[in-house]
Amino acid sequence: MFAKDLEDWVDWDQAAYVLGLRLGAITAEVPFSKSKRLFWEDGPVSRGLHAALLALVEAGLLEARDEEAQFRWVSTKPLNVFD
Repeated sequence: MFAKDLEDWVDWDQAAYVLGLRLGAITAEVPFSKSKRLFWEDGPVSRGLHAALLALVEAGLLEARDEEAQFRWVSTKPLNVFD
């Protein structure tokens, strides 16, 4: 679960990797150590995943620190979008 994966502070590239896994955009057969380049290069995938992380921060689900270099899950309960 994404919330469990990010319960402690995680560097932005690791957070993007986990998000990509959870979305099905990246397969677990390619470990983070072999896919780091994908996140360090300026490309549509790295920009899109980073933008998604920032959107989750804006929504109050993630917290960012050190100028968005690290993220962690902060929501303690699921959101009820009907409230």
